[in-house]
Amino acid sequence: MDGILNVRKPVGPTSHDVVAMLRRLSGQRRIGHAGTLDPAASGVLLLCLGKATRVLEYMANYDKEYCAEVRFGFATDTYDAEGSPLGEPVAPSFDRPQLAAALASFEGSSEQVPPAYSALKVGGQPAHRLARAGHSVALAARRVDIASINLLQWQPPYAVFLVRCGKGTYVRSLAHDLGQRLGCGAHLSGLCRTASGPFHLRDAASLAQLHVAFTEGFAEQFVHAADEAMLQLPVALLGNGSVRRVTQGQAWQGPQEADAPVCRAYDASGSMVALLHQAAPGLWQPRKVFAGGS
Repeated sequence: MDGILNVRKPVGPTSHDVVAMLRRLSGQRRIGHAGTLDPAASGVLLLCLGKATRVLEYMANYDKEYCAEVRFGFATDTYDAEGSPLGEPVAPSFDRPQLAAALASFEGSSEQVPPAYSALKVGGQPAHRLARAGHSVALAARRVDIASINLLQWQPPYAVFLVRCGKGTYVRSLAHDLGQRLGCGAHLSGLCRTASGPFHLRDAASLAQLHVAFTEGFAEQFVHAADEAMLQLPVALLGNGSVRRVTQGQAWQGPQEADAPVCRAYDASGSMVALLHQAAPGLWQPRKVFAGGS
């Protein structure tokens, strides 16, 4: 089975646990996921099966959307509810308009320091492993892009907001920084990924649904074609001779594309044959072959 599964991950299992479960259900060993979700987070987890694992790199840069719950009054060392409080709780002293204004100030590009308790590597070791061993972890700030933040609910000391952000953004860091800006400390108390690129939570399948579907033999209805991960790329239609040459690793002579160095190539039946890279103006080399490939 080849394709993409849009899975509704519940709170509790790790992303690796979900992959292991789907390997058992599908009998497919070749499964990878696009964008890790922490055990305490829920929502959209994209799994690529079989040949679709070859498009994972094109899913890495997806924008994400999250529904986040933040608890104001104290920060934690992990920036979420699983960490130890940093100081005594205090009552938030701001109102809803002030909170909305503070949220809006994070929109756009800015420098963000990732949490010390994260999977980022420091000297070859995951930062969270060093932090739990008592080592001081200092991660460098990096540029992140936040397209929008919309306040949905404010019931002190909890706020719920929807954030649309680019690759590498830590919502835990956003919660922590928001608490610092408002002067009372804060941490992430709940997180649900509601979208990853073109895939949305409303269309995601639960683990229970997938268990039944694989057990009873109708799992195909939940599997998206691999090319759905790359609908933003231009399309090339190849004749039979060009299909044969491309699947053999030969170049295809096509139109010049100044702003699109990669395109999706299809045969006459509408099946995706390959991803082509424009090596020179109008000269397209196969980067990944799907028809007749492995």
